[in-house]
Amino acid sequence: MSKPAPPPRATPAPADRIELMQTFVRIVEAGSLSAAAAQMGTTQPTVSRRLQALERSLGVRLLQRSTHAMKLTEDGERCFERAKDLILGWSAFEAELRGAGDQPEGRLRVVAPHAFGQQLLVGPLAAYLHRHPQVTVEWLMHDAPQDSTPDFIAEGVDCAIRVGEVTDPALVAIKLSQVPRIAIAAPALFEGASAPAVPAHPRELEALPWLAARNFYRTEVAMTHERTGEVVRVPIRPRLLTDSLYALRSAAVLGVGAGVVSAWMATEEIAAGRLLHLVPQWRAMSAPVYLAYPYARFYPAKLRLFVEAMRSAFPSD
Repeated sequence: MSKPAPPPRATPAPADRIELMQTFVRIVEAGSLSAAAAQMGTTQPTVSRRLQALERSLGVRLLQRSTHAMKLTEDGERCFERAKDLILGWSAFEAELRGAGDQPEGRLRVVAPHAFGQQLLVGPLAAYLHRHPQVTVEWLMHDAPQDSTPDFIAEGVDCAIRVGEVTDPALVAIKLSQVPRIAIAAPALFEGASAPAVPAHPRELEALPWLAARNFYRTEVAMTHERTGEVVRVPIRPRLLTDSLYALRSAAVLGVGAGVVSAWMATEEIAAGRLLHLVPQWRAMSAPVYLAYPYARFYPAKLRLFVEAMRSAFPSD
């Protein structure tokens, strides 16, 4: 008596296949199942089940996994490239059909500098979230060196707001603003018999105790005259170095030393008399602010509309 034929292998529905391929692509780009799960807001067992379901439906092994490593098989390499194309094509197809009615949804992962991200950009971010209730934003604060950007794929980052030039040719870089920076210090720094006089020229800044923002300046500050364009380079000897502009501003208010900050950060303190704007006809080198993200053939509505929201945060140059 012959054995009954095995039941046919279950074939995922088309919508499920897209989800399975999206999960597979995220696993490869993130480098591990656990990293992919964290980026997708789900669990590692769920990601593992989706990978296994995709492998069963295709009838091939896509990944070779061990305790410490993960590697694409030959079939996996072919599948990865095709899966990316199919996902982009599907997203573009959906966007084309939806047209103006395309509603942003899903998770948007954004890296921003601490000072901008905690103060200047929270208003536009809140307005964006109110307008688009189907979007969840991961708002990650990170003060990286001016010449660096996050690893967008490995960290699952959709876009980054950066202070400083963006030179990576693989990135779209949209300039949001050019932020003026000024020298500041507390009135208390100039009080007392042995205290220095309030500087009248940038060269007199050298004699002051200084606070350095290690991501932007450490041993020298360049000051430019607003009207003539004359540049004076001021060597400084920092008493405090920090990677937090908020810490620098707080130390300045407490009279520890002079520092350079974005002009918007000192507006209230100067108006209240807690800080002085030193050599007010001179400015430190201004800081360009960019929004950057990788080039792609398709950008989801959540990213396109976020870019517009961030543009609204800054006045036109």
